[in-house]
Amino acid sequence: MKKFKLIGVAVAAVLAGCGMLWWYQHGLIYPKTDDAYLQANILSVAPQVSGRVTEVPVSENSYVKAGDLLFKIDSAQLEAAVETAQANYELAQQNAGSSRAAVSAAQARVTAAQAARQEAQTDYDRKKMLFDSGDVAQAALDQSSTALDQAVSALNEAESQLEAAQNQAGQAGDSNATVRAAQGQLRQAQIALDHAKVIAPVDGWVSNISLRPGQVVDSGQPLFSIVEDGRWWVDGNFKETDLSRIAPGQPVSITVDMYPGTVLTGQVDSIGAGSGAAFSLLPPENATGNWVKVTQRFPVRIDLKDIPKDAALQLRVGASVTATVDTSQADTK
Repeated sequence: MKKFKLIGVAVAAVLAGCGMLWWYQHGLIYPKTDDAYLQANILSVAPQVSGRVTEVPVSENSYVKAGDLLFKIDSAQLEAAVETAQANYELAQQNAGSSRAAVSAAQARVTAAQAARQEAQTDYDRKKMLFDSGDVAQAALDQSSTALDQAVSALNEAESQLEAAQNQAGQAGDSNATVRAAQGQLRQAQIALDHAKVIAPVDGWVSNISLRPGQVVDSGQPLFSIVEDGRWWVDGNFKETDLSRIAPGQPVSITVDMYPGTVLTGQVDSIGAGSGAAFSLLPPENATGNWVKVTQRFPVRIDLKDIPKDAALQLRVGASVTATVDTSQADTK
């Protein structure tokens, strides 16, 4: 009887050892962590103009589509700014037209001065020829020379006035610098008016909102967030001793604590370049005090492949999950 007991103990020990060996080998092939959490893109919503909120059609946990109205800011002052900018733009166009008219008038004066100079030159040449032949007196030649000098001076002045008018007028039409500046101010005013309506940039759930009509908000002030309903992933923190077999592309089995029995599938996307402790606010200083070796954990990003469509299984950011990587399969990326 005692012999059978010893055999039973030996068999049990062998089975226990085999079980432990199997469990150890299984842990090597299927590294697992429950230090893992669901993640998604979280967008901070902030207005691009300041003002008083007049309408907030969304509430906490509302689901919105890209392009839906999130809230509206009083646009009275912004509309007035657009009207003022429009008037300044039209005034700049009018001034540019007046300047071009001044250029045309200056050009006409130059043309007249050129004709007068040509006439004075012709008269002087005729008088000079007659003077050389003795048919006119010196006084007549001097008078013609003076008239020619005056015509040349008048032409130079007209050309200077034309150049000044051209410089002041600049280019014609919408290419004019003053017109372009007014046009830019009008465009800025219109953009500001458009920003009075804040719309959803993506599909997702409104979160952490306390905005109410009548509240005054500032440009760039974060008001609430939108959890994007698109790409979901898991940040799993694996022990450094597990990383030797984990590689991008390997399949991952994921269980969500809030939905017992639900298993999601994913794929290893990347492995963090540093441990969580390395990026903490106060990283450990192992060179000081008594040092105790602690196994570090490194973040592994896992992309979810089968996001549940059932509303009863809605994924939520920060939910605890358990991730198990199948390292027996080759990289499938």
